[in-house]
Amino acid sequence: MSTGHTEVKHHGLITASLMLATIMQVLDTTIANVALPAMRADLGASSDTINWVLTSYIVAAAIATPLSGWFSERFGRKEVFIASVAGFVLTSMFCGIAWSLESMVFFRMAQGVFGAAIVPLSQTFLLDINPREKHGQAMAIWGAGIMVGPIIGPTLGGYLTDTFNWRWVFYINVPLGAIALMGCAAYLPNMARRIRRFDFIGFAALAIGVGALQLLLDRGGEVDWFNSAEIWIELAISLSGFWVFVIWIMGTEHPFLDPRMFLDRNFSTGLVFIFVVGIILLASLALLPPMLSGLFSYPIVTTGLVMAPRGVGTMIMMMAAGKLIRVIDPRKIVVTGLLLAAWSLYIMTGFGPEMNATPIVVSGFIQGLGLGLVFVPLSTVAFATIEPQYRGDATALFSLVRNIGSSIGISVVTLLLTRNTQINHTELATNISMLDPQFSALMSGQFGALLKSMTLTYGESAFWTVINQSVTAQAMMISYIDDFKALMWVTLAAVPLALLLRKPSAPAPGALPVAAD
Repeated sequence: MSTGHTEVKHHGLITASLMLATIMQVLDTTIANVALPAMRADLGASSDTINWVLTSYIVAAAIATPLSGWFSERFGRKEVFIASVAGFVLTSMFCGIAWSLESMVFFRMAQGVFGAAIVPLSQTFLLDINPREKHGQAMAIWGAGIMVGPIIGPTLGGYLTDTFNWRWVFYINVPLGAIALMGCAAYLPNMARRIRRFDFIGFAALAIGVGALQLLLDRGGEVDWFNSAEIWIELAISLSGFWVFVIWIMGTEHPFLDPRMFLDRNFSTGLVFIFVVGIILLASLALLPPMLSGLFSYPIVTTGLVMAPRGVGTMIMMMAAGKLIRVIDPRKIVVTGLLLAAWSLYIMTGFGPEMNATPIVVSGFIQGLGLGLVFVPLSTVAFATIEPQYRGDATALFSLVRNIGSSIGISVVTLLLTRNTQINHTELATNISMLDPQFSALMSGQFGALLKSMTLTYGESAFWTVINQSVTAQAMMISYIDDFKALMWVTLAAVPLALLLRKPSAPAPGALPVAAD
């Protein structure tokens, strides 16, 4: 396997341009979420249909991501990357001027298609322009943008929506993208092209499988999951698509994704790991903002400030991990990171409605440290021994699996939160009785005095309304804790996978790299 890399001038400017484009694209996975209520009023959408603003982007990006490898080889990596950034900026501008829900959904689909190639191709460029001994540092820089972008997205989106209006959630991409576009056009190196037949059947099967899966995950909560015929149909279509895809690429002469890349043990294990990282990263991110705003009544800006230490921890440890992997076995670093992430989730299982912000800040910072330790060595080791000709497809698959993991994680924890809240509410309400000594003690205190005053003023219904609100808050808190506990066990279950990774040995000058068990 060749260890060569592309020598380039203006290495720093190339890296900065790639990262600016990457951060711009990753931000859009979460920045629009908080602006949905404001969009709904302007676009004349209902509470159900407005979610298509998110769904259309996610599904389009998921389907288009696997195409980035083939397009970059056929038409040129530089050309495809520049076209992707330009298209993303243009469609972002159109999203900002959307005049109806239909136009917004169309522009978001186009935005997802153009943005799909940005993340995998930026990773491929960084791997190609850096020698193998600097891949750790390159992946640290790349991973910082990937991990921190979703964290700051909701806060930035909330600020732009409150200060200006929801359209600036999309307009912000225009100046950022323009700078990235100029830097990429001026400094990105021209890469060799490779004529490669397009496997339409393989791509179509994969696109159907991925698209149906994303629809299932996004629509499940709205239609009550498997109580709906729609979800069963989408599940059948998804499984059929994936089954046809696997059978087809194993037997065809020119497959859409070469199955031989999966024979690389590090890459295959890395895919499983990045799936777990996707679950942990965005599933916990999906839980914290509604918990902080709903149960703790934090405004959007305060929520962002409380969650900021998580991003700080991630960036600090990513920068350190880029150097640590030179002297420490990357597998040990990955295990340490997973254990730190599990510890942070254990701390989160001790959350309570009366606590201050300290446990949230501490657990978030520790989780950031853990994820930073996992992401850099994982991204480095996963691509350390794979053949360079597979890099385009491999980085696309790496991004796709991470996004699918995030979607599954968010859907599962949201489902558990909703159902456990109902169950916990029923159990707590059943135990409320005037004869219960604990309830009597509560009613004899300050809380009871307040309720009695409300009863005298507003009637008995006000008394039971407040009690119901209190029970609901307690039930939700227990459900959040159950979700954090489930994520902790998922994280710990991934630790043994580190035994499957192989440590890449440092090659002598001019030697071929090998993998040592």
